[in-house]
Amino acid sequence: MEFLRPQTWAEALAAKAELPGAVPIQGGTDVMVEINFDVRRPPALLDLTRVAELARWSAEPDGRLRVGAGVPYARVISELADRLPGLAQAARTVGSPQIRNRGTVGGNLGAASPAGDSHPPLLACGAVIEVESAARGVRAVPAEEFYLGVKRNALEPDELIKAFVTPVAGGPQYFSKVGTRNAMVIAVCSFCVALHPAERRAGTGIGSAAPVPLRALAAEEFLAAELDWAGTAPLAPALLTRFGELVGAAAAPIDDVRGTAAYRRHALSVLARRTLTWAWNDHRKAAERCA
Repeated sequence: MEFLRPQTWAEALAAKAELPGAVPIQGGTDVMVEINFDVRRPPALLDLTRVAELARWSAEPDGRLRVGAGVPYARVISELADRLPGLAQAARTVGSPQIRNRGTVGGNLGAASPAGDSHPPLLACGAVIEVESAARGVRAVPAEEFYLGVKRNALEPDELIKAFVTPVAGGPQYFSKVGTRNAMVIAVCSFCVALHPAERRAGTGIGSAAPVPLRALAAEEFLAAELDWAGTAPLAPALLTRFGELVGAAAAPIDDVRGTAAYRRHALSVLARRTLTWAWNDHRKAAERCA
């Protein structure tokens, strides 16, 4: 197995073009586990840790955030929690402090596991994944089009993930997941809701309950039509119940060692009701302050 260590992004793209089978590695929290257990044996590893621009984030002229694929979870939590609260909440649930110091959202995207914790917030926020090849340049892939199947993503063989671009939170966001214990656990299922009051809509993201992470589109349409965005009243129990039902119905779970399909649907409904309640309570408080 070759070990390639480019110093620049251009060198990384050239190496990937020359050897498309090379597997990118940044934190190594997924790749090295698979190699150690002999799940995969790639022809080469492409170490991106020296590519400085991957570890940067910046504000775009249009107000969105561009976050490099090499920014670790720990920095998402410490530097971006006020701008991307849903993603920061999800990042806090990832592994141990050591894993959060090494693991990255870019790595989570590359692995494309349905259980990846960063996927639901990226979907709920409307993130776009920036990928690049030496031959064709940069292209932007909406998060909902990036996941193609279990551990399959939209990358071409010669492409690398450069960054993700996402709007700054315009309202409350909440992420929650169910696991077999409280920490360092793969999600049995997970859910994120992001309120976008200025647009009078909500975004959603479901994890670990289908072959790919996905949005609950019918649930989003329901909230857009039913929420009184200008009001400050608590949510009606019937609205919460229906929202939970629609989120559960959007999933396509399976039975496995971590949970049954029926349990995942039920748990998603509960998570949907809870996260929406938390987000709406924050929205109400903000509206009352403005009034």
